[in-house]
Amino acid sequence: MYKSLIRPILFRFDPEKVHYFTFSVLKNFPFLIKFLPKPIEDKKLEREVFGLKFKNPVGLAAGFDKDAKMFRELSDLGFGFIEIGTLTPKAQDGNPKKRLFRLKEDSAIINRMGFNNGGVDDAVERLKKNKNVLIGGNIGKNKTTPNENAVEDYLICFEKLFPVVDYFVVNVSSPNTPNLRELQDKEPLTKLLGTLQELNSKKEKPKPILLKIAPDLSEAQLLDIIDIINETRIAGVIATNTTLSRENLVSENKAETGGLSGKPLTKRSTEVIRFLSEKSNKAFPIIGVGGIHTAEDALEKLDAGASLVQLYTGFIYEGPELILEINKRILAQT
Repeated sequence: MYKSLIRPILFRFDPEKVHYFTFSVLKNFPFLIKFLPKPIEDKKLEREVFGLKFKNPVGLAAGFDKDAKMFRELSDLGFGFIEIGTLTPKAQDGNPKKRLFRLKEDSAIINRMGFNNGGVDDAVERLKKNKNVLIGGNIGKNKTTPNENAVEDYLICFEKLFPVVDYFVVNVSSPNTPNLRELQDKEPLTKLLGTLQELNSKKEKPKPILLKIAPDLSEAQLLDIIDIINETRIAGVIATNTTLSRENLVSENKAETGGLSGKPLTKRSTEVIRFLSEKSNKAFPIIGVGGIHTAEDALEKLDAGASLVQLYTGFIYEGPELILEINKRILAQT
């Protein structure tokens, strides 16, 4: 129903406006979820990863519910976990509109949102009302914060979110905040993760910290990532964020600046997962994300070494049924 009826209507309008319109509809008319395919609940789908129990391995990637406004409704669609953010210490508008573009012929999206969010404090207040949704907190720095002071922004978000999230994701890989990806270099990244982990270790019950990386890293840089994880002892990696590559695109909006997500990223993100898994001897868990549009795409990432997967662009193009299809295929293999 989604692909044949709902998507053609939604795709006639501006993608950012449609995003917030959809949020409004689900928030004000939650009974509509009952008309969607019923999610699978099966103990065989449960996964224990970095000390947390996930009801199923299919999560929602960061960027969809930036401000933790819809985590309950989105969980009701069948996701095993919801990652909110990216959140920054202070609210910020992000980059000027228009900043979100569909590439229909490529089954892709380009975004240059720029960490638009209402600030960490507002999200914390909403998350205090959470009862049973497993939440990841994706954190970043404000655009106006220079890189030499970035650690302070991540520490602020970490401290404020700590009581209300189950795991953390350090986002230094978005291409839409100037110079942010420079924090992926070995020295600043080791400092950032080490500082967060030091604070984490002082907590009565430390929480998993993950690093979200770009798909555009070289093999040498990926080997550095493995070294950094071993040194800082963070819990794992999310592979991958959006790409700056524009290879083989055919859609009208292919020249827009920003991060590309969707089907063009499928192969590369899986390659990164396999490389990290093999070169590290499976030393840490990986959450696989990037170009999952079918159950087969998800299974390939799991086979490559991912413990869990996340959806974003595939969810927009394929609808909630994709969650169901992935979980059905996983169950069929057990």
